[in-house]
Amino acid sequence: MFSVETIIGIEIFQWVVLPLLIFLARVTDVTIGTLRIITISKGYRKIAPMLGFIEVLIWALAFGVVMKNLTNPFYYLVYAGGFATGTWVGIILEEKLAMGTVAIRLITKLPAKKTVNILRNLNFNVTSVHAYGPEGKTNVIYIITKRHHLKTAIDIIQKDHPRSIFSVEDVRQISHGLLPTEERFSGNTKKTCELLKKPRKGK
Repeated sequence: MFSVETIIGIEIFQWVVLPLLIFLARVTDVTIGTLRIITISKGYRKIAPMLGFIEVLIWALAFGVVMKNLTNPFYYLVYAGGFATGTWVGIILEEKLAMGTVAIRLITKLPAKKTVNILRNLNFNVTSVHAYGPEGKTNVIYIITKRHHLKTAIDIIQKDHPRSIFSVEDVRQISHGLLPTEERFSGNTKKTCELLKKPRKGK
């Protein structure tokens, strides 16, 4: 009976193919594990258990191969390298997926009406209030939005309030809120870009 070892050679299988399989398995299961932790923190209760099942299944297969080859320290290095790489890949993937909802809080001494109008033109959920800080009157703007719209909101804020303070926080749950649909969001992008090009009065 033919086997993989006899076809490609025992040495190549032990030092190339098998380590590569262990490495890829670890990268895959740790990437999934990183996403699982992120989905739990963001409240995705249905997705997290499924990711956990796949993660442990792949981990068990990879760990089983390592346990059968305890005399080869190279496999331990490959195993650890796959873990580190998987963590990095998981973080990058989560940033690309941009899952969840975020809250942005802007504190500025400059007039905030223009910024609020631009954000509302894009159908962002915006609340603005007047407040008092160490240096007197300030404006506080609260924005609730999907994370993949975060960059657009920050670009608007930094364009109109380059030296103001703003913070971004994850939101696990939102109730009775209005978030922009993709159609409403993209439909107003051109008009908003034109508003951003207009200089602030008094600059």
